[in-house]
Amino acid sequence: MDGVKTDVDLNDPSFVADPYPVLAELRATGPVLWHEPIQRWLATTHDAVSQTLRNRRLGRIWTDWEPVADMEPFNALHRNQMMENEPPVHTRLRRLVAGAFGRGHVERMRPRVEALTAGLLDGLSGTADILGDYAEPLPVYVICDLLGVPGDDHAQLRTWSQGIVHMYEQGVGEETKREAIAASVAFSDYVAALVAERKAQMARGIRGDDLLTDLIAERDTESGGAARLSEDELVATVVLLLNAGHEASVNVFGNGLYALLSHPVQRDRVLSGEVSIATALEELIRYDAPLQLFERTATEDVEIAGTTVRTGDKVACLMGSANRDGAVFADADAFVVSRDPNPHVGFGMGLHFCLGAPLARMELEISLSRLLERFPRLALTGVAPRRPTWVLRGFEGVEVDLGETA
Repeated sequence: MDGVKTDVDLNDPSFVADPYPVLAELRATGPVLWHEPIQRWLATTHDAVSQTLRNRRLGRIWTDWEPVADMEPFNALHRNQMMENEPPVHTRLRRLVAGAFGRGHVERMRPRVEALTAGLLDGLSGTADILGDYAEPLPVYVICDLLGVPGDDHAQLRTWSQGIVHMYEQGVGEETKREAIAASVAFSDYVAALVAERKAQMARGIRGDDLLTDLIAERDTESGGAARLSEDELVATVVLLLNAGHEASVNVFGNGLYALLSHPVQRDRVLSGEVSIATALEELIRYDAPLQLFERTATEDVEIAGTTVRTGDKVACLMGSANRDGAVFADADAFVVSRDPNPHVGFGMGLHFCLGAPLARMELEISLSRLLERFPRLALTGVAPRRPTWVLRGFEGVEVDLGETA
């Protein structure tokens, strides 16, 4: 394989604990490097990542995990979702749900998010795991409200989600595969049961004002003799929305709040109102990326930052590395809440730009604002334990002392 090569160990515990020094070394080595252990190109700089994400000759091309028969429950959820497809399938699936995530619809959800936030804050006192007690339930409740499914199942949904997303890490083992299969089966069965229940209600003339009802209606609408949404696509879409609707939000909140509370001067700039929550949020997203790697596959030969990527080659975009690129961000390793402009790649770019970005920003703005208003003396009780994963970077929990209420 032509090009600059690297064999850095992406599974090394020290790298997983703090990848940023190694990512800086990779950027200094070159914008696009061939990684021998995973047989992929690594896009290390902001420019290389941006080129990769925006180039239509580099797409999301799903490849089934093997053994295919055993992995089918996991494979089916990904093969039939928008994130793992290109046009025209991606266009069709994304269009069916895009309206629910438009800015106007999201803003209409603001009072409900405010109410959910207040209720969760009312349940906090003394010390708390701000992830488990606050950051995890909120986005699940919100996405469940949007879909019209029971929010009280948030703990189970989180467990299934974790079982599935652990497959996105590097060098997964057989136990991880077994857990992913079990989680995929359970999650699919759960959604299928919800769909059956909703269909029965619709058959009795009861029509809910929610996204699941709309998707079922699309499933049952014939267009040119074919359903616009297959049964497998319906289940996969709902699972994707439930997963994506909380997985990234929890880690953005946890990583960002931990950074904020670890930098008292920056925290005080937000508390005093010197820096708005909206501006600070972009730095919380940039500084410690919840998604560190996102892949594309070349559908034809393409040049990225001076390197030729051949048809069929995969490019792993190092999102956290792009967000620490000194060519784009002054003092890139510093946490600066007033950073503006802040062209981070936290929500991706191009065709697969995160559909839920407006909802995520609104949730984060409200949840962080209300938390700091209610508990302005909020402080970490110690070092928070990291999850033993890198691609999806986050904490096991973040324990805080809430201090006196305002």
